[in-house]
Amino acid sequence: MLRHLRMTLPIAAILGCVTVAFAQPLPPDASYRPLPSAPLADVKAADEAQKAEVMRLQRVLLEERLDLSDRASGNTMMSGKRKRVQDGVRVKLRQGATWESLANLTPDEIRDRGLLPAGFLPLPHVKQATGGQVFPNNQIDEIGRQEQRNLRRFDVDFDLPDHLTPEFPPPIFLTSHPELGDVSHGQLLTIKNYYHLMVGLLTPVQIEGLRLLLTPFPQEEFNQTEDRKSADQSLGVTCLDCHSNFHTNAAFHQTPDVRPQAARFRLDTVSLRGLFNQQIHGSKRSLRSIEDFTQFEQRTAYFNGDHVSAQRKGVNLPDRFDQVPMMAQMQNIINFPPAPKLLPTGRLDPSKATQQELAGEQVFLGKGQCAVCHVPQTSFLDNNMHDLHLERFYRIGQTANGLVMLPDGPIKTFTLRGIKDSPPYMHDGRLLTLADTVEFFNLVLGVKLTQQEKESLVAYMLAL
Repeated sequence: MLRHLRMTLPIAAILGCVTVAFAQPLPPDASYRPLPSAPLADVKAADEAQKAEVMRLQRVLLEERLDLSDRASGNTMMSGKRKRVQDGVRVKLRQGATWESLANLTPDEIRDRGLLPAGFLPLPHVKQATGGQVFPNNQIDEIGRQEQRNLRRFDVDFDLPDHLTPEFPPPIFLTSHPELGDVSHGQLLTIKNYYHLMVGLLTPVQIEGLRLLLTPFPQEEFNQTEDRKSADQSLGVTCLDCHSNFHTNAAFHQTPDVRPQAARFRLDTVSLRGLFNQQIHGSKRSLRSIEDFTQFEQRTAYFNGDHVSAQRKGVNLPDRFDQVPMMAQMQNIINFPPAPKLLPTGRLDPSKATQQELAGEQVFLGKGQCAVCHVPQTSFLDNNMHDLHLERFYRIGQTANGLVMLPDGPIKTFTLRGIKDSPPYMHDGRLLTLADTVEFFNLVLGVKLTQQEKESLVAYMLAL
């Protein structure tokens, strides 16, 4: 089947008087990344020439699917108090559809009439045929300022507006020092400042783990080879380049676990808060310990799951019995942000919560079926993987900017603690707000929530 699912991209686009050749998706039987076939200078010139058109096509797709406007909440702040949470449903409906009418249709009817909102479909990488890690500008600028290390690619830019991403830099909360609150002091942790910020708070083992998590190592697009995507030879990237301050900055890449290239879905950076309560890691890999995750990411997230490319570019192989446990110990003391309205049981404190939040909790536990997977007593997750079978609602094989729409398959349950800090949502960041996620699951699970129940559910999640 996959041999018939190639995306037909335009072979050329005219940018002024410049004719630009676009890369086709890798052939269906390609498991390994191709070796470079042209000098870096030629590839860079071609990439730079087509960059404006690549970004335009992604912007068109995003604006067709989503309302990208800045509609911040009047009073709901993220945990660091530096950024307001975005309000409202941003997914655009198909012409003539309403959320109420969609909820009354069967999945087959929605599929056959082509009524599934495009914003509910998998979101392609900004440059699907190439893929790789893409960082937001605030991360690029701060790393450049502190370390003089360049995380900017010459072929693509980050594709979402800053107001739709997490606050930067995010606060850091430690299980070992809950009395201190945010220990970041408003700064981004880097190899330049980590010791000054953390000495006296961490053990020697944790400090060494932190150093390793902040040390740049070669990565597919940022390295010394001629097929990199950074203008200058690069030391590489660090674990916390994506997981800024152990949270997320919305950087993305592609899942390393799927081939061919046209079928590899976009993968949004997940927060590392609360890893001490998580028993599986990786959106699809179901890794069973943070040690496994820390070790395997050096060839998966860093090198697209291609050990051949990793060896050629200089893979970092942290020692399993020495370095990996230190890195894991550091990650395992990162706490969730405070949630003053939650009791130790994970339930709302009736003396502190509003009536709307309490009503939302009842929807969450009951009609909405949210707690089936997001169990309050266990950090709002169940440590399982679930398949939503979204493909019931759309035709498999359609394409968008080079991504072939195939079933997502099982994806792990993500925690909802501190969820207001982590936009965009879903494993690929296709949903911009919590209101979008409520509409998504209302349709996919068929629970038929009223508008009042939807608003109460959003209010509840903002309190977690």
